[in-house]
Amino acid sequence: QVQLVESGGGSVQAGGSLRLSCVASEYVYCMAWFRQAPGKEREGVAGIAWDGSTRYADSVKGRFTISRGNAKNTLYLQMNTLKPEDTGMYYCAAEPTCGGIWGSLMLVPSRYKYWGQGTQVTVSS
Repeated sequence: QVQLVESGGGSVQAGGSLRLSCVASEYVYCMAWFRQAPGKEREGVAGIAWDGSTRYADSVKGRFTISRGNAKNTLYLQMNTLKPEDTGMYYCAAEPTCGGIWGSLMLVPSRYKYWGQGTQVTVSS
């Protein structure tokens, strides 16, 4: 059982920045960030595989950067130039073996086995 703990959410004005962190209880090969706004489905934001390959949603390309820490069981999401539409609960997800995860599948929620509790991001205009 992999446990994930997110942190770093908060409230910012449009154009601001936030850095989300996720710590996993053990190393996992594939990790990703998802978000969910009220009344909307959970959507993939960014994913990263064991080899460093990444995938981003079109809506965040050029603004968000996903990365792993030196400890490899940590995950970050640097969010710049935030927009009100970025508001939502952000979740860290992990799939220990990366089975069935490649390309666009890195942003599909059903591909991930473990989930954190989420951290709220609110962007005001």
